[in-house]
Amino acid sequence: MSDDSLLIQRILQGDTSAYEEIVRCYQQRLFNTMVHILGSKEDAEDVVQESFVQAYLKLGTFQGNSAFYTWLYRISFNIAISHRRRRKKVHSIDQVREDIGNEPVDRSEGPGHRMEQQENIRQIHTALEKLSEEHRDVLVLRELEGMDYDRIADVLELPVGTVRSRLHRARTHLKECLEVMIAQSERGLP
Repeated sequence: MSDDSLLIQRILQGDTSAYEEIVRCYQQRLFNTMVHILGSKEDAEDVVQESFVQAYLKLGTFQGNSAFYTWLYRISFNIAISHRRRRKKVHSIDQVREDIGNEPVDRSEGPGHRMEQQENIRQIHTALEKLSEEHRDVLVLRELEGMDYDRIADVLELPVGTVRSRLHRARTHLKECLEVMIAQSERGLP
């Protein structure tokens, strides 16, 4: 029996400290993914908090057909989708940077390298914003979370074939966006 299964049994028997352990275990990882999915720290915090509340309320329905983490992600993604629909506000890359901050920079390199890194990060964030939500979701889960196709399919409640095709289209579209942006920057266009 897994650690999660033991914790779930304890929670169902009324041990709230066991749920605190689950929250500590998964909160940061879930938050990091939601920041990439939603593009905002505040939105990610709201979704993660609501996800843990919903998971607690629905814990009695967890059947163990998938890992607890996968089940929690599925809840979180459903809440994130609802949140995006309510919000439907487009953030500029400057707003995203303000919300989630600059990426960590390797200070051992010179200022030219650092500026190049920041430009690359800006271009990737801009290209990610151009992807559809369904393509961005699958790309974030695969490339940033390192999930395999089966787990992504579980989280998004999609067939594995759909995950594969969306991931292929997402990578292709991201590559095309980045190529256009690089070509424009080489020609001095905004």
